Amino acid sequence: MNLDIRVPIGMLFLSLGGLLAGFGAVTHFTNPALYARSLGVNVNLWWGLVMIAFGAAMYYYGRRAVAAQADPSESTSTSTSLEA
Repeated sequence: MNLDIRVPIGMLFLSLGGLLAGFGAVTHFTNPALYARSLGVNVNLWWGLVMIAFGAAMYYYGRRAVAAQADPSESTSTSTSLEA
């Protein structure tokens, strides 16, 4: 089984970042006083977007590595089966 650890980590960061960014987007309009302590910066939204970007990069590079591992094995198994 070709499972790279970057794939589940990427999915984890994508889901948690989506939840955090969604919470930040909703509370930005419904409760702006929540961000008074951070000088009006919507920390939840920005860090959620950072987590989404990091998770997307981890997922992309993990899937790319799995696909690169799968391609050479398919071509060698096809060529050996044709020779036999």
